[in-house]
Amino acid sequence: MHRVVSRAVSCGLLAFAVIAAVAFSPDAQAQEPSLIFKKSTVWKFLTPDDKLATYAIDDPVVEGVACYYTIPERGGVKGMLGVAEEVSDISIACRQVGPIAFTSKFGQGDVAYRESRSLIFKKMQIVRGCDTTRNVLVYLVYSDKLIDGSPKNSTTAVPIMPWGAQTEAPKCADFLN
Repeated sequence: MHRVVSRAVSCGLLAFAVIAAVAFSPDAQAQEPSLIFKKSTVWKFLTPDDKLATYAIDDPVVEGVACYYTIPERGGVKGMLGVAEEVSDISIACRQVGPIAFTSKFGQGDVAYRESRSLIFKKMQIVRGCDTTRNVLVYLVYSDKLIDGSPKNSTTAVPIMPWGAQTEAPKCADFLN
């Protein structure tokens, strides 16, 4: 019996260490999104309403690209206390908002932004890739859980175009690892 309890405690501590490492990694905390607006979707009496919230982030590796994503935010008592598990319905649209400049090399599927969506187990991720044939940046947003993922996702693409006085656009293929 003692061995079973000891093993359960060890597994629990290991799981906590993994969760803490992911939740507090530099990539996860790299950028705070800008709130654009919120829209109530379900009215709640005496507690916060359920809402859709639209945020903007700048790609940390690709200057001149901004991503806008909309997430549902639960209201009610659990939402008010910050313990509600948020649903996985997330939409995204990324756009070129200035001249494109790559600040470093990146890999296909590298995380551009990560955010926790529940107290411990669920997170939302925006990952980036490069369509080398068409010179297009592709962004995918999805949520996943520690145990099982979610098939809900959204994809957007940003063709890299010359901006202002530029005559040629950089090639994303030149910046892939």
